[in-house]
Amino acid sequence: MLASQSRTMILLLGSAAIAWAVTVGRMSGMDAGAGTDLGGLDWYLGVWVTMTVAMMLPSALHAARGLTFVGGYLAPWTAFGLAAYGLFRLVTSFDTDWLAWDRGGPYVAGGAIVAAGIYELTPLKQHCLHRCRKPAARGGLAHGVDCVGCCLGLMAALFALGVMSLFWMAVVAGVIFAEKVLPHGLRLSRGVALALVVLGLWVAGSPSSVPGLREPDRSPSMQMEV
Repeated sequence: MLASQSRTMILLLGSAAIAWAVTVGRMSGMDAGAGTDLGGLDWYLGVWVTMTVAMMLPSALHAARGLTFVGGYLAPWTAFGLAAYGLFRLVTSFDTDWLAWDRGGPYVAGGAIVAAGIYELTPLKQHCLHRCRKPAARGGLAHGVDCVGCCLGLMAALFALGVMSLFWMAVVAGVIFAEKVLPHGLRLSRGVALALVVLGLWVAGSPSSVPGLREPDRSPSMQMEV
């Protein structure tokens, strides 16, 4: 039994490492900041699933009970990614000149990050985080739903900062792992909430001074990705 669990963990860790390598290879140089276009659906979906494996799988190892678990776990995250893509296409089908980076873009991005910080303190976030940290004998699908509920705000912040940014992807992945795996993850989420609020205000007020934040093209045709 222990040998089987060890093999599963090694396999999943290896999958996560490969996913990180593929993500770095495919996304290198593609960060256009908060206005990064999501591309075609097939390309985006492939990148999204690979990102999910890289970012989420390491923090779900303690709950994984086999490869079938992983398939169920990825299903809610795939649905989340498709919903985000649909929302992006809906928003950008309208006149979005006011979202240009030299107009309302920084305020919308900053507001989304502040909202992500507030979400960290909600009962839903805390409930989902607790379930992710103490997984019962549930299947991958149920654990994936809990994980989406736990990480919803953090992933929204990633979209606002630039979903193709390897820097912010690594930061968000580190925060997710810390909250779900480290001993004081529940208390850590309160500090994350404060950090997100401060970051959101910083992005809204002085985006050019935020380390690691790539400012998008300031032309009116640039669209915000939130």
